[in-house]
Formats: sequence, structure tokens, C-alpha cells
Amino acid sequence: MKNRFLANLLLTIIWIAVTGNFQTANVVFGFILSFFLLWVITRGSGQGRYFKMVPKVISFFFFFLFELIKANLQVAYEVATPKLNMKPGIVALPLDVKSDFGITLLANLITLTPGTLSLDVSEDRKFLFVHSMYIYDKQDFINGIKNGFEKRIIDISE
Repeated sequence: MKNRFLANLLLTIIWIAVTGNFQTANVVFGFILSFFLLWVITRGSGQGRYFKMVPKVISFFFFFLFELIKANLQVAYEVATPKLNMKPGIVALPLDVKSDFGITLLANLITLTPGTLSLDVSEDRKFLFVHSMYIYDKQDFINGIKNGFEKRIIDISE
């Protein structure tokens, strides 16, 4: 998979050099064109994991970006209004992700999102303790993280 990614980057750099255009749209087009060419060349060889992974990673990036913007707006609204709508609390989030990388990524993404903070992982690595400014319903909060970040992390790391 690493070789496919490096080949994709190399073909993208070649595309940029040939066109002489370093604008973002051209770089993205070059990456997509290179991805498609690699897919056509290696189709049927049984090495399609990279071609399934790249769309998942891109989708994951945009999902995180959406969640980040949404949380920023929620916290900014809280700061700008005189009435406090917060209901802070700490939740023990049961973990389905098992790898160290997956747990670390989940904890960091939660911490990067305004209004939430990863506090600790249990000794048996079955729970992640999370502080949030907005816990109106504990189960909804848990389901939001499990069906959002954690599900996508498991998809990427499988």
C-alpha cells in the first residue's frame, strides 16, 4: 500500500512538472488522475486495498473538518451569548477500536474538537474517559462518537 501511495505522489509531481502549474486545483487533479491511472494499471491484480483506502481517508478528513467547524460554532455561540447552555460532564466511552494507533487517533481527534477533551484510557484499554461541555444525554453523546469518529477509524485501520 505504501508503494502505491508513493507512486501516486510521484505521478502527481510529474503531472505538476509537465503542466508547470502549482495551483491547488491542478495538484488535486493530478492526484486524482494518478490515482485513476494506477487503478487502471493494477486492476485485477488483487492489490486493491490502496484504492479502497484513499476514498475512506479523504471521507474521514472531510468528516473531521465538518465536526470541527460544527463544534467551533457551538462553542463560539456559547461564548457570545449571555445565557450558559452548557451541561459539562465526564463520560466513560466504551472502545471498539483496539490498536494503540486507533485509540491514540480517537483520543486526539476528540481533544482537537472544541468543547471535548480526552482525559485517560482505562488500564484494560476498554474505556476512554472524555470530558465534554455538552452532555445532555449520555447515550447520545456516546453514540455520536462511536458512529462518527470511532466507526471511521475502524474502517481506515482494518
